[in-house]
Amino acid sequence: MLTVVLSSIVIAAVTSWGLVRALIPQLSRQLLDQPNARSSHRQPTPRGGGVAFVLVAATASLLAVSSRSSVATAEQPQIVLSLIALPLALVGFLDDRHNLPASWRFGAQLATALALILLSPLPCPWLAALPLLVAITAVINFTNFMDGLDGLVGSCLAIAIAAISLKLSSPWPLWALVGALLGFLLWNWSPASVFMGDVGSTFLGAVFAGMVLQARSWPEALGLMLVATPLLADACLCVPRRLLAGQRIFQAHRLHLFQRLHQAGWSHARVSGLYITATAASAVTLLLRGWREAVALAAVELLVGIWLDQRIAVPFSASLVGTHPHQPGASD
Repeated sequence: MLTVVLSSIVIAAVTSWGLVRALIPQLSRQLLDQPNARSSHRQPTPRGGGVAFVLVAATASLLAVSSRSSVATAEQPQIVLSLIALPLALVGFLDDRHNLPASWRFGAQLATALALILLSPLPCPWLAALPLLVAITAVINFTNFMDGLDGLVGSCLAIAIAAISLKLSSPWPLWALVGALLGFLLWNWSPASVFMGDVGSTFLGAVFAGMVLQARSWPEALGLMLVATPLLADACLCVPRRLLAGQRIFQAHRLHLFQRLHQAGWSHARVSGLYITATAASAVTLLLRGWREAVALAAVELLVGIWLDQRIAVPFSASLVGTHPHQPGASD
């Protein structure tokens, strides 16, 4: 099993790296992200590079589905997670290219969320279905919102998906996704040569949510979700603050904690490194101690985030002045 996992990671990483290298010239012509007042980058940079790890993960899933004898029956739902998220990735790619109406994006997210619920082994009373739909679409959007700094989302979710895969003894296609993310990150780390775009961020949010829903119990699902506390808490706290400020939550902005830390003078690598370290700590705690300790650590990380918000980051009110409407082609 270990040999299969390591082989999957290495092959996927090399393949993803090569795909991104081949795609960058085309993405530079078709999906070049021009910096604006709310951008964290200063140089025009292509986006849409997430298509590389999406293709690698989907291909791995297809190979596993076509040879069902190589995986246990209980692992079948996890195998198809990348395929379930594939239509959402397609919508994300079209949105990167054509700036689709919000109704199209939200419709694809709802359809994906419903499929993930139906695939989950967890008991879900019908009264809980609607809140769960909202929660899954929130995770997808929060992942997209947080994709605004070199290496941030890709690194944190590579760690989260690896930790969940260990906890659930996941099949090799999910390890292939981890490897594909590592290959992509060689191009996405600061200074980034390419951004993942909506095609990558929404795909990762959906796969992550789907893996959480493959837990054996709801408490375990909570522990799995809290591995991504640094990403999800930042977005979850920013959204209500923006609502209270009278802003539209889907309007592009520069108000997340990670953005305001960058505005305070922290480099891309330093901010991403902080979130990566916190995510790794959550992952290790879950794997070694369990979901209860993961909840406790999540509370500590939340308090640290509040301290950074109040003492280190550019104040929320000051960043409000620099918020701008969404512009096609801009990186979140």
